[in-house]
Amino acid sequence: MEIVWTPSRLARTAPASLFVVAAISQYAGAAVAVLLFASVPAAGVAWLRVVASAAVLVAWRRPPRSTWNAARLRLVGAFGIALALMNLCFYLAIARLPLGTAVAIEFCGPIFVAALGSRTRRDVLALALALAGVLALADVHLAGSPDGLALAAAAGVFWAGYIMLGHRIAADEGVRPQDGLAVGMAIGALVLAPVLVVSAVPALVSPPLLAACLLVGIASSVVPYALEQIVMRRLPRARFALLLALLPATAAIVGAIVLGQVPGLVEAAGIALVVAAASLRSHADD
Repeated sequence: MEIVWTPSRLARTAPASLFVVAAISQYAGAAVAVLLFASVPAAGVAWLRVVASAAVLVAWRRPPRSTWNAARLRLVGAFGIALALMNLCFYLAIARLPLGTAVAIEFCGPIFVAALGSRTRRDVLALALALAGVLALADVHLAGSPDGLALAAAAGVFWAGYIMLGHRIAADEGVRPQDGLAVGMAIGALVLAPVLVVSAVPALVSPPLLAACLLVGIASSVVPYALEQIVMRRLPRARFALLLALLPATAAIVGAIVLGQVPGLVEAAGIALVVAAASLRSHADD
């Protein structure tokens, strides 16, 4: 029997279940992206992901022109460029590293920012666990792919910037956060177009590849964003943060199933340490 996700059905679905669907969609999209890298360079797939997400979100939100003055456009533009660069670095990283490893390293960006910002004992312990996890992952992959490690770390830095800029947008009562995301992604896609559009040419001249890349953008960005918005409205901040802590493990599981990227013992331990750090950090918001 076909399941139709009507608004009433979504309202009755447990928030944790919606989050799991969002996480699987996000990393299944990333796994498909990895499969596409043989035909389309990672940079091109990353750019098309942002283009697809921006097109869908702008069509959905239709941000009113009267909202945008120069200061807001600069802020939202910086937010969108950070998001686009985060996606670019992440896709370049997963072209070189297992999906779970790249997500775990990337996840340390927000953990470090949050921990350094409060410096409670719990946050210091979270920071130490995250650092230990990254060192374990680096020990496994440093010889084979130092550039992959650097790109995953850069994605984490841009993720942290995306979060900080997103908080500033959320604090502006004159801009709906969804509109900020839509306009920001559109700006990010336009700014990076001169550099990345060449990488996307193999998809632009092949309708099947183009459709696959655009579906990656919808699965990896639009679906998770829409579902996470529902989950955030229905769960306390700390519980939502705890769910976020499961993302590196989810990525590792999807990578193992779809791409055959089964982590070794040290690599699995590194991912587990990052998950523990993120979980510990989430309790700081209780």
